[in-house]
Amino acid sequence: MLKFERNLEKSVYEKLKESNLWKDHLREDCKKQEVFLAIRDNDIGFYHRGGRLFHFDEKRGFKTHYKYASVIENTDNDYLTEKELITQKLISDFSGYYDQIKKNCKLYSGVEAQGVSEIYHKYPYSSTENIVVLDIEVSFEALDKTNAKTQDRIDILLYDVKNQSLKFVEAKHYSNGEIAPKEKPDVVKQIKNYENQVDLKGSEIINAYTKYIYAINDIFGIDLPKPKYVDKKVALLIFGFDEDQNKGRLTCIIHNTFWIFHFLKNGSVFFH
Repeated sequence: MLKFERNLEKSVYEKLKESNLWKDHLREDCKKQEVFLAIRDNDIGFYHRGGRLFHFDEKRGFKTHYKYASVIENTDNDYLTEKELITQKLISDFSGYYDQIKKNCKLYSGVEAQGVSEIYHKYPYSSTENIVVLDIEVSFEALDKTNAKTQDRIDILLYDVKNQSLKFVEAKHYSNGEIAPKEKPDVVKQIKNYENQVDLKGSEIINAYTKYIYAINDIFGIDLPKPKYVDKKVALLIFGFDEDQNKGRLTCIIHNTFWIFHFLKNGSVFFH
């Protein structure tokens, strides 16, 4: 079984710092919480409004999905005639058309990814909050080899800075069929599977995020303490519901099963 890692060699960050895209755009957007930086294993993901805006590694530099980079150079018009299209060409660099790539990234995000983004943009590790989002889309090698999935991916990793404790959270929009009322919603099995991952890899997770935090502190000049604990219980975040729906389906089925975060319309998060 593969070891869970979150390494970032100094050479990767040094190359990132030399790039125009980092210096002119990403560094400031990360500080303003417009873009969330997540470290993988010697590469970096940059997330914006529910999509992975860019991926960076030492060998290839930056890359993005072609649908985000499908931007025409030097056009002030929203519409083009067929004749005008012949004379147009796609952009040849990311930095010069960064704002348009960001807009495209947001356009393609699904409802659950957008819901998660509301949290990581509001509570990133660079904020002054005691509970911050340390990582997102955390992937583990799948424990259950009987299905087609090769990875178990948990949506959010929260960090309690004061208590130096890590907590994983799975996010679901209210419309997701996996929380549909029945004797045991599909999400119950999913959460239990994730809890098995956390239980099995507890020490690896702490070691990996100790390295992660060391790199984050170096990149942004902050001073997050290293983690000491990981909560073995995985929480469920449900959002996108109104008060009537809360009193119905959620109260009857979900409230009795999990510790739940409610994501409110005003952007706050509370626990019960």
